[in-house]
Amino acid sequence: MKFPSEAFPPEASRVVLPPDFSAPALARSNRHIRLDTLVRLRWLAIAGQSLAVTGVHFGLGFGLPFGWCFSVIAVSAWLNIALRIRFPLSHRLKAGAATALLGFDIAQLAALLYLTGGLQNPFSILFLAPVMISATALPPQRTLLLGVLAIALATLLSTFYLPLPWSGPNRPVLPPFYQLGNWVALVLGLSFTGIYAWRVAKEARDLSDALAATELVLAREQHLSQLDGLAAAAAHELGTPLGTIALVARELTRLAPAEGEMAEDITLLREQVERCRGILAKLSNLQDDNAGPLDQLSLRLLIEEAAGPQRPFGVPFEITMNGEKPEPVCRRNPGMIYGLGNIVDNAVDFARSGVAIRADWTQSHVTLTIADDGPGFPPDVLLRAGEPYLSRGTSESRAGGGLGLGLFIAKTLLERGGGAIEFSNLPAPASGASIKIVWPRAVFEADLPSMGGTNPEVSGLHGVS
Repeated sequence: MKFPSEAFPPEASRVVLPPDFSAPALARSNRHIRLDTLVRLRWLAIAGQSLAVTGVHFGLGFGLPFGWCFSVIAVSAWLNIALRIRFPLSHRLKAGAATALLGFDIAQLAALLYLTGGLQNPFSILFLAPVMISATALPPQRTLLLGVLAIALATLLSTFYLPLPWSGPNRPVLPPFYQLGNWVALVLGLSFTGIYAWRVAKEARDLSDALAATELVLAREQHLSQLDGLAAAAAHELGTPLGTIALVARELTRLAPAEGEMAEDITLLREQVERCRGILAKLSNLQDDNAGPLDQLSLRLLIEEAAGPQRPFGVPFEITMNGEKPEPVCRRNPGMIYGLGNIVDNAVDFARSGVAIRADWTQSHVTLTIADDGPGFPPDVLLRAGEPYLSRGTSESRAGGGLGLGLFIAKTLLERGGGAIEFSNLPAPASGASIKIVWPRAVFEADLPSMGGTNPEVSGLHGVS
């Protein structure tokens, strides 16, 4: 499979996503609201309502049903006290219980507004608060239910309410269109605020879940990479019993007849002991700085490790290496290998006839471009490529579908290792997607021994397919 030279053009339309080296490791968040959070917010509302009612009645001298207003406020206070007594501070509410408590807050506010002018009261805007809290933490169906409740009560308050508190004998009469405007503004505010808060909270939850998945995968890969340390420890522990076996074998050689089956068995035993000691000696050297190709990877071998698991799927690879010797060499990095593997896996999923991998390097940069001849990125996906839970499209090359985390995990791991990633589509008449990763060469070869890219053991394994 051959791609045209335009498969990797610098002028291809693309979205450049610069690396973020300060991305924190996030754990999966608990979706249930803490009871303590709602209780504290209700205490804040109780304090605000009490201050407003007291200030209007005594400070401004406006007549209002002071006793009834404080009775409504007292119901909220008693509910808070009962919840504090009944449940611990760390208790988390299920969606149904949280919806009921937020629905109570809406009903309590409606009762207070009924006593103080209905929708003519400027504090009717506070209907937004419970709905916004629901939008950030509860399923959309629950938020819709609370929004409908708030709109229904607001509609009733536009008709049924006690007069707006006012001082003096001449109370102003607000026209019906003013109340209609308040109702429309409240409905639009509930809709816009609820949708906006839900969208922002959903993106935050998706990001948290995706990063948690990334950390889980990376922890698994790092655990595998630490097996060389366990192997070295095992080699150290097994050295003593193997030495004892070798000593006993020598004694048996001295005591046994020089000919016969026993002599052959003893010779075989000594040979196998020496073989075991040689294997353990190699395992013991896995932690050494000069571990050769086991600890270091040339750029070609890095590509082979990333692409190797995808070869059994029958999609041919075209690998091109461009650059002056010596070829860049990096230390084995499970995150980098796994990230590149995810990109190659994505290319194989959508390729029609093959995948092209091109490596370019200079004295300052190392560039790796992975392209397929599939349908490419849809325009809406290209604008957000690399975000969590964003799937490139439907692939028919393999059964099943993913969660849209592959490219996000790859982007996160590669950028954490110092690379910048670019997503683009191949220019017409070619079709397909192209993903380019660029590292500063100093970053790519960081933490290598002084021999760096001139390691003869590694450079001797170079090749071009």
